[in-house]
Amino acid sequence: MKMFSVSHKTAFVVDHCPYMAESCRQQVECDVLTKSRGQGMIPLAPVSKSLWTCAVECSMEYCRILYDVYPLKKLINYIVSDSEFHILNSWRQEDQSTHELMSALAAVGPPNPQEDPECCSVLHGLVAAVESLCKITEYQHEARTTLMDTADRVANRGRIICLTNAKSDTHVRMLEDCVQETILEQNKMAAGSDRLMPIQQCELVLVHIFPQGEDTLVSDRPKKEVSSLLTSEVHSVRAGRHLATKLNILVQQHFDLASTTITNIPMKEEQHANTSANYDVELLHHRDAHLEFFKSGDLHMAGSTSRDSGLKETVTLKWCTPRTNSVELHYCTGAYRISPTDVNSRPSSCLTNFLLNDTEASGKPPAERAKAQLERYTRYWPMIISQTTIFNMQAVVPLANLIVKESLSEEDLLTCQKTVYNLVDMERKNDPLPISTVGSRGKGPKRDEQYRIMWNELETLVKTHVAGSERHQRVLDCIIACRSKPPEEEERKKRGRKREDKEDKAEKSINKDSEDKSWQESERLKGVVERVKEEQGESEVIKDSPDSPEPLNKKPRLEEIQLPEKAKGPVSLLTMWTNRITVANSRKHQEFAGRISSVNNKAELYQHLKDENGMDLHENGKATR
Repeated sequence: MKMFSVSHKTAFVVDHCPYMAESCRQQVECDVLTKSRGQGMIPLAPVSKSLWTCAVECSMEYCRILYDVYPLKKLINYIVSDSEFHILNSWRQEDQSTHELMSALAAVGPPNPQEDPECCSVLHGLVAAVESLCKITEYQHEARTTLMDTADRVANRGRIICLTNAKSDTHVRMLEDCVQETILEQNKMAAGSDRLMPIQQCELVLVHIFPQGEDTLVSDRPKKEVSSLLTSEVHSVRAGRHLATKLNILVQQHFDLASTTITNIPMKEEQHANTSANYDVELLHHRDAHLEFFKSGDLHMAGSTSRDSGLKETVTLKWCTPRTNSVELHYCTGAYRISPTDVNSRPSSCLTNFLLNDTEASGKPPAERAKAQLERYTRYWPMIISQTTIFNMQAVVPLANLIVKESLSEEDLLTCQKTVYNLVDMERKNDPLPISTVGSRGKGPKRDEQYRIMWNELETLVKTHVAGSERHQRVLDCIIACRSKPPEEEERKKRGRKREDKEDKAEKSINKDSEDKSWQESERLKGVVERVKEEQGESEVIKDSPDSPEPLNKKPRLEEIQLPEKAKGPVSLLTMWTNRITVANSRKHQEFAGRISSVNNKAELYQHLKDENGMDLHENGKATR
């Protein structure tokens, strides 16, 4: 089975010759747009479109339906033909949009009725269409490079749809012969080229457009085989709504589409907000959506005709209000892309907006998508806030919010890279990080170690999502590149760590020496206090002598020497510092003169009384004669 069917490539050729500027003679009333018109106002005259305008509008509807149902791998090449051909887009996927085509058509403009008809021909566009079909699309190139051994399975087939105003059946046969000869010539050129592929099958669909009220000079003809490479069919259609209906039928035939009409949709009236009316909306989708329906044998419902045309069948589907109760839900057998037939009508617009506003038939998003999203968001999920660093940092929030997405855009990638560069700048400035120190004693990890923990956690977060897309991998590469510092930066960090280690060792040794000295000073102070207490006890006996003068009132000591208690467990930093200050102050104290001249640490009191009265003083301080 060969890959790539005829529907893979479609070349639209629209005639841009002067005769396409002729009116289609289907009038469009403009006066209905005026809600109120005063007396004496002249009614607006009706207008009619040209054959060119009808051809462009209907061909763009063909493209819109195709892009809605098949956003990928179904390509259109739009060509305009007059005195030469104008290719409006290419086979690249990024050029496949109605917006690009409408912009290009606006630049082309309408046909010029004053131009010489003899210089213009649709043949230029047909030749360009055949040449375009020989070009390789990106999907064909990918298949050829992947299937090197079976490259012959990659077929090159396509379809040409020509919208023109033919003169006669003879003119139509001349166009067919021209396409046949061009295919043979292009196949010879493609056989010797790596950038071209010979055409193996081509379908030519000629649509003859003629104004309303005229007799056609070209007869319809079903599909017939012109040669082994070319098949042709002819459709003679009046311009206007008949042409739109014909192309609507053709797009269903060419891409295997089917029609479903949603009936009895309640909608509020614009003019009467309190009332509602029921409307019908026709949708196009892939034919496989009706597969289970036909298997069930209910073929009688498939015979109803469409609102717009009696030539095609549609399946009627009655509208019902979405239910959130699981008991009332119907089973889902498949999901298919849809496209409204009349995209500009109010009922179609209301139904489309209803579906695009994240409103599912069940009233909630599918469980599978929610589960997949929950799995992405919880791949790296710290349960305790103290066990994470990056989720406590405001600078990491942009990256953390974007990295969990299924795919990243270029703008998202730049935001993530900017976040990483901001973290590098924070590390260069040595800014502090919100590292938790709960349950640990001391100052906590060093600044260099804090950033190492942060980078490890950030890399773990990104690695859990690196399989999402190629841009996720680029974010991880950016983090790895920023972590690998140059040699001079590593040497600077190493010197900083050595300096911090030396400072810590010096601080520990100072604390140990001060602690030892504090114990020695406390023992010495204890002996001093005991001696002071003994001297105070001996001086109290002088009060019993009647001849003794009243003792002088001693000035109370402002500072009592506190006896340091014996440490019970670790000594606090405050105690060590207080002991150190006490020892330093005791060294500055000037000793009493009597204590300096004492014998055996005992000073004899009242020596001047003994010298004046010639009394002998006993040791206890009482006088005797």
